[in-house]
Amino acid sequence: MELKQIHELLQQKFPTAIGPLIEDQGQPHIPVEALTLDMVADFLKDDPELDFNYLTCVSTVDLLKLSGASDEEKQTLLVIYHLESFEPETGNIRHEIELRVTVPRDKPDVPSVSRIWQTADWHEREGYDLMGINFVGHPDLRRILTDDDWTGHPLRKDYVFPTEYRGIDLT
Repeated sequence: MELKQIHELLQQKFPTAIGPLIEDQGQPHIPVEALTLDMVADFLKDDPELDFNYLTCVSTVDLLKLSGASDEEKQTLLVIYHLESFEPETGNIRHEIELRVTVPRDKPDVPSVSRIWQTADWHEREGYDLMGINFVGHPDLRRILTDDDWTGHPLRKDYVFPTEYRGIDLT
């Protein structure tokens, strides 16, 4: 199925949750309202025509200091989901999409999709640990790359690296 067809189907099913298809910014993608992500994800996986049975990656981006960004974008964190529908017997990809969810940096709540695609488990934990995204409903949302007592989220562009950790000078 073509990306435009998938987008139209999503807009019909979720008219207030799906933004316009973006094709002119590098990777074509579909914006999704954060609060409805889990419902959209359920539909993408369970609809037999779509059958998005594989989440390849969840990425997070801090838009704080990007040149050319609007004031709203500068206060936004972005979560990107790469999905594929493939035939397990042959490994052929039937179709793929990229979903993008934006959240305010002061309340970065996104529903977890780890119950829908198990591969989201560690990806979401990484996004929580390094960017501070709160994946609501995640079964084990805790740090994965930094120590449990680490302060802050090191991939945020406003992160201030500590000068000391557990008595070790980091300068």
